[in-house]
Amino acid sequence: MHVALVGNPNCGKTTLFNVLTGLNQKIGNFPGVTVDKKTGEIELGGSGSKQKATLIDLPGTYSLYPKSMDEEVAFQALCDPENEHFPDVTILVADATNLKRSLFLCSQVIDLKIPVVFALNMMDLAERHNIKIDIKKLSERLGVPVIKLNARKKEGIEELKQAIAHTTAQPSRKDLIQINKIAPETIEEMKKIVNVNCDFSAFILANNLNIISLVNLNSTKKAALQKLLDHHNFEPKKLQALESIERYKVISEIMESTVVEGKEKTTNKHTAQLDSILTHRIWGYLIFLFILFIVFQSIFTFAKFPMDLIEALFIQLSSFTAQHLPKGVLNDLLVNGIIAGLSGIAVFIPQIALLFAFIAILEDTGYMSRVSFIMDKLMRKFGLNGKSVIPLISGVACAVPAIMSARNIGNWKERIITIMVTPLMSCSARLPVYTLLISLVIPSDARYYFFNLQGLVLMGLYLIGFLAAIFSAWIMKFILQSKEKSYFIMELPVYRVPRWKNVGYTMVEKVKVFLFDAGKVIIAISVILWVLSSYAPGKKFQEIEAKYTSAVITAQLTPAEINAQEASEKLESSYAGILGKKIEPFIAPLGFDWKIGISLVTSLAAREVFVGTMSTIYSVGDAENTKSIREKMLAEINPKTGEKVFTPAVGISLMLFYVFAMQCMSTIAVVYRETKHWKWPLIQFVYMGALAYISSFIAYWFLK
Repeated sequence: MHVALVGNPNCGKTTLFNVLTGLNQKIGNFPGVTVDKKTGEIELGGSGSKQKATLIDLPGTYSLYPKSMDEEVAFQALCDPENEHFPDVTILVADATNLKRSLFLCSQVIDLKIPVVFALNMMDLAERHNIKIDIKKLSERLGVPVIKLNARKKEGIEELKQAIAHTTAQPSRKDLIQINKIAPETIEEMKKIVNVNCDFSAFILANNLNIISLVNLNSTKKAALQKLLDHHNFEPKKLQALESIERYKVISEIMESTVVEGKEKTTNKHTAQLDSILTHRIWGYLIFLFILFIVFQSIFTFAKFPMDLIEALFIQLSSFTAQHLPKGVLNDLLVNGIIAGLSGIAVFIPQIALLFAFIAILEDTGYMSRVSFIMDKLMRKFGLNGKSVIPLISGVACAVPAIMSARNIGNWKERIITIMVTPLMSCSARLPVYTLLISLVIPSDARYYFFNLQGLVLMGLYLIGFLAAIFSAWIMKFILQSKEKSYFIMELPVYRVPRWKNVGYTMVEKVKVFLFDAGKVIIAISVILWVLSSYAPGKKFQEIEAKYTSAVITAQLTPAEINAQEASEKLESSYAGILGKKIEPFIAPLGFDWKIGISLVTSLAAREVFVGTMSTIYSVGDAENTKSIREKMLAEINPKTGEKVFTPAVGISLMLFYVFAMQCMSTIAVVYRETKHWKWPLIQFVYMGALAYISSFIAYWFLK
């Protein structure tokens, strides 16, 4: 049994999906969180035995006339009986505080003759706004079961399950509007060509013929349908308008007979007051910048203590392992390969957790929708629209889901531009790279008035990414050609207190993904790097060892100096050193040495691998393991100049490289999947690489 969750954007579908299935799909207090269908299993309470069903959470939509890719997913599942997710029962989720709007989609789904349960969510808010709904009369008027819900507090869930279990036996209903009066001849003749179960299905099919591939019709039927529509001069927009007028007549009658709104205004006063400030044409932007500023200051300030603690724990773990395991290859691999690689990434967990906590809070309160609203006017000048803000800001967490969220942008040109520039937003994988490099070249006690300079630099890197994204979008606006008109419609949700459980869950899940997904890659690369760094062609290592045991050397150098120089020379002669030396001529103009070059190559898989790679490279040959990766990099001396390797010029050049470069295989794969063509990820890789190289080159030679 397939049960579909359908509703307008931001009506609480995914919250209900999580409650019913026990899963934890992402939820947020803004429209467009769900851009693809999600499935899970539910147990329905029956009379005696338990019945299982597959629950499908479909992207939010306002009607059965899809305007974007995510709405097409919902359309496909509901209107194509051949679709694998075509439901046996549909739960139509409605925001009880805005019933009239929800009834449009509900009435369309009811007229499709699919068994429906109408779930009135957010009943607590409706009662708070003094909205009284006659549930019994509403059910009679619609001809379907109506259940009161508060999905956040899990109220009404058992009643909903009972209703689903019994809804397949729902008696046939009358059409809410007589659609065959709008286009009678077309509907009758279409029913002879395609197998549809009702007049409204035929009407919907005729209106969506331009995306007819969604209903798997063969070419013969398509041609016959097109000929039929041409013969009757079928005008979709005009007939959709007529249908909407008829539906709203019925909806108005239903509202008058079933809903009573009290004297108190239903508009949330607090929401209106806050919106007057947060969406102000001047204060709105300033407040947004101030919030970003607080976020990045907090990331550095609050994460310092737990980061120091993790760093100290890994140093102790390395020392303990080195001392208590038998000396040999395994000891060396564990200490200088795996533990060193993981320590480089684990130390940034507190910062990642804080970043996602702030993002979850901003999403859950409803503030993110306001950011989209105030940005719309600005975005249009650069070939984007307000909906582009959600992918751009989501890109601060991860570009992969952010690019997928661009599906709710209906305009092809704006969607492609959004996909092409979203990876320029600094994602969480860049955060470990930024913070490591900032700690190397910006003193921790440096302040600009009361503000921590490290936090200001971090915020600056994120702003550079944002500015690069909108400037690149502006260029693409003139390159890409499209006559498609653009519009921006977004419902602003009411402000809510963040669901702290959701915030905590988001932090835990994102840290797990960061640690375990990245950890697998880092361990694999660390092992490979350790092998490449621990072995050399021929008898090179034996020659170096013989050199440093000679009487001439031992007479000139202390044992510590001998160990350091021998380890350095071995690393340079290893396979990894040879590889790095091959790369060095191409990156030397940016101020990078061969060790950085190896990290640039390995971090093509994922940016955070840079830190793990540097940690492994700087640990090979370190017998004592008493220093953190940051301390080892700080102490690194350039043998040619005698100065520190990580000068401000090198550090800033490297940071800018990571701001712009496309160092993420997952992002390349998702861009291909979303655009269905390799042309776009290839262009993206080249233009971002060029930006990275040129900006690093300029920064290095300007600051050198």
